[in-house]
Amino acid sequence: MRCALETPPHFSFNHQVPTKVIAVANQKGGVGKTTTAVNLAACLAAAGQRILLFDLDPQANATSGVGLEKTEGGSAYRVLLGEGNLLEKIKPTLFERLEVIPSEVDMCAVDIELSRMENHLYRLAGILKEVLDSGRFDLVLIDCPPSLGILTLNAFAACDGILVPLQCEYYALEGISMMNRVLGQLREAGVNPRAEIFGVVMTMFDGRTKLANEVVSEVRNQMGEKVFETAIPRTTRLAEAPSFGQPIIYYDKYSSGSAAYDVLAQEVLARLARNC
Repeated sequence: MRCALETPPHFSFNHQVPTKVIAVANQKGGVGKTTTAVNLAACLAAAGQRILLFDLDPQANATSGVGLEKTEGGSAYRVLLGEGNLLEKIKPTLFERLEVIPSEVDMCAVDIELSRMENHLYRLAGILKEVLDSGRFDLVLIDCPPSLGILTLNAFAACDGILVPLQCEYYALEGISMMNRVLGQLREAGVNPRAEIFGVVMTMFDGRTKLANEVVSEVRNQMGEKVFETAIPRTTRLAEAPSFGQPIIYYDKYSSGSAAYDVLAQEVLARLARNC
């Protein structure tokens, strides 16, 4: 990963270092990917970091999850095709230090359009450069589509690491081996030598069930220190928050989901500091 930062207590970023880019990805849907992207972004921002949440998923759930409307022409679609400036697409939110590049339905056509273009895997990296060079953000979190299509591969080509949310079920590890193969191919082809799994976060965890505990144990055996200590619980409040356009720390700051994502944010910052 690109040089990160030594973090003093509370993991406050040194704003002189390069912006980090983390893709939140899992080719399987329904695993808490967008929930993790939105709530991790909000917790990092609340901790004092300047965060850009980049909604790359045509479903645009991260966009609505922070209270923004899906508006025609608001996504990065045209910029990916070579029209306009990505900085102009950044929108503020009601939450301090958290800004967003929204998505909308036109992003559905991006995979087809990009597949016809030269250097199609580098389009996102190219347009992100002006954002990274601006020095406005400490961290960019990319919410990827639930697939390994061209948009997600663009995110892998542009990022410093991939954060993988895994649901606590027996099929959780199935996609990890496929993702590792894809990342290995990207490294070998020289597309992105930094492409690797930054961390795995277990989601929808119910500690009362034998299944959830067995799955977490198996994932830790397979992935070792890549797995974050924090497991995100399955809670009604986490499920409700997106319908109110609020991350969980604002919707219900005293809930177990809020506490879990707050601790995960601290783990993420500590891991970034270690990867200096």
